[in-house]
Amino acid sequence: MEIWINPACSKCRSAVDLLDAEGAEYTVRRYLDDVPSPGEIRAVLERLGLEPWDITRTQEAAAKELGLREWPREAGSRERWIEALSAHPELIQRPIITADDGTAVVGRTDEAVRDALGR
Repeated sequence: MEIWINPACSKCRSAVDLLDAEGAEYTVRRYLDDVPSPGEIRAVLERLGLEPWDITRTQEAAAKELGLREWPREAGSRERWIEALSAHPELIQRPIITADDGTAVVGRTDEAVRDALGR
């Protein structure tokens, strides 16, 4: 199990605290320092069963500068979104937990973190 975190994020800290409390074995990826490649983003999206716009923080300054709210949310624009997430990792929703069964969850709630633990 791996968790992508921003240590400054309270949701990330809560998820790590819960994983620790449950005795989970996991690795931490500080994705702002260890930026995911477009291929890694594609892989995590497949595991999540989501599209890149589903995990994009559109209220961030970089999103506003790029005009992401106006970008088409369709298959033809998918790669453009993925490239933006890789170039601006602060736009990636957090935390993302990759479960041992090959799936992943966005662990913004205790429920989601426990779901990942049960997989």
